[in-house]
Amino acid sequence: MGSLSIWHWLIVLVIVMLVFGTKKLGNMGGDIGKAVKGFKDGVKGDDPVPPAGTPAAPPSQVADKGTIDVDTKEKNKF
Repeated sequence: MGSLSIWHWLIVLVIVMLVFGTKKLGNMGGDIGKAVKGFKDGVKGDDPVPPAGTPAAPPSQVADKGTIDVDTKEKNKF
């Protein structure tokens, strides 16, 4: 009684198919697949390579190349 058998899952699947329809489930599956692929590409961090013959954008330059001085404060434990 604690675990669900294969028959329980099949009944749930049939009910879900009746409620949403197979076309809607197929669209949702495709959307989820595209989202997973986009996530993997984002995690991989590969930028798309521009086609040959197109000039690359010049790198951005920093206007002020000086350093920034910051005063730090210590936390006192009481």
